[in-house]
Amino acid sequence: MRVIASAPHPLISPTEIIFAGIVLFVLVAVVFTLVILARKYLRSGSPLTAQPEDWAAPQPAADNASAFMTASMQGVIEKLRAQEKELARLHLVAQERAQESERLTEEVTRNMPTGLLLVNATGAIGSSNPASEHALGARGLRYRSYKEVLGADSDLAAMLEECLREGKTFQRAEVEYLTPDGEARRLGVTISPIYRGGRKIVRARADDPEINADARPSGALCLLSDLTELVALQKQIRWKENLANLGEMSAGIAHEFKNALATVSGYAQMIRAEAPDGDIRESADRILDQTRALTHVVTEFLRFAKPLEISYETVGMQALIERVTSESQEAAPQSTVVAEGSFTDVPGDEALLRQALVNLVRNGIEAARESGAAPRVTVSGSIEELAGRDWQRIRVADNGPGIPERDLPKIFLPFFTTKSEGTGLGLAVVQKIALQHGGSIEARNQPGGTGGGAEFFLWLPLRQEPSPVLFPSRAVRI
Repeated sequence: MRVIASAPHPLISPTEIIFAGIVLFVLVAVVFTLVILARKYLRSGSPLTAQPEDWAAPQPAADNASAFMTASMQGVIEKLRAQEKELARLHLVAQERAQESERLTEEVTRNMPTGLLLVNATGAIGSSNPASEHALGARGLRYRSYKEVLGADSDLAAMLEECLREGKTFQRAEVEYLTPDGEARRLGVTISPIYRGGRKIVRARADDPEINADARPSGALCLLSDLTELVALQKQIRWKENLANLGEMSAGIAHEFKNALATVSGYAQMIRAEAPDGDIRESADRILDQTRALTHVVTEFLRFAKPLEISYETVGMQALIERVTSESQEAAPQSTVVAEGSFTDVPGDEALLRQALVNLVRNGIEAARESGAAPRVTVSGSIEELAGRDWQRIRVADNGPGIPERDLPKIFLPFFTTKSEGTGLGLAVVQKIALQHGGSIEARNQPGGTGGGAEFFLWLPLRQEPSPVLFPSRAVRI
């Protein structure tokens, strides 16, 4: 986008200079003719000859008309040359000011933190800046079609098309955008139409057959802001607030409920011990089974709701992963649990990290078992550098049926479960542990062709920050 500063003096074209010279020449010729006629009149005996002092000013001789005309024309030419030099000087000054203004505009556009796209009426991107290339994850945007860059089916392309077609303005809108590398981003967008003359011209009647070209947008101005990290931080803060509120509200109720279950269980054990074999003993056994199940749910809920007290230490993830996979293999002999990849030391609470990993592995085994397949869980690790920080990425994948797409946004909610005997707190506890360590947990179904099943990604920072930090999310490649 280029802005040209207005010159302080009007610029005169060469054609105007020639026209002015011709007019001056004609005026000089007329004056010269009048002077010749006047002198002839004086010589003929006019009374004006009695006053010779009126012609005392130095003038060309009456008999040398050509010399007088030459001197007059020379004066006109000198004046024209002086005016031409002044006009050239003013033109140069105006050109320098315009170039300086253009350079300043380009510098401001190049260094502004907000992405800028200028799209013309044909859909071609006429101007862009580095911030827009960073937000869109694409290079070389100029002179390309916005549909080619953004994707013909993207929400952002649809908004630009509506702006160019109808002149609609979008202010502070938010859209989901997928970069050419497959990275999901949340963009803040402001789009406004551009009209010739700087303002929209509205027709008097909607059915007017004469459509003024100025009534249609000649382009669109699009401002972009990458809100991905901000949305991730807001999500992290909301989760922590919800966890704190839930723990404060329900901890007391859960304790009372657990005490009541202990009383019921005690009476059921007394009845079972005193009753002979028969219906009463069987009923007591059922009461005991149900109270044990409810006690387990309450215990898990208390573990989830109460604030976590993290004792930071250096945790060797390689040894911890090997221990978790070995114990999980022993607990489920019909399953296969393997570990692969790179693991390193991370700061954190070893007991809590072990609990999170055990929950993820157990979740994969149970999901595969309920589908009828021989459970196989793979725990793989890698060291990633994202957002200027180093992370330990742990992937837990199973060969189960996967997670229904409608359930993916809800699987980390407390008490949400798709298992017949699940409590719905295992994955919620995993997420709480990840958040308390400054990391994150994400879930998705494995891409097609890899045997199906779900995969969970646990991200743990290799260095703890004193202030809240952003953690990798689904918006970052996984």
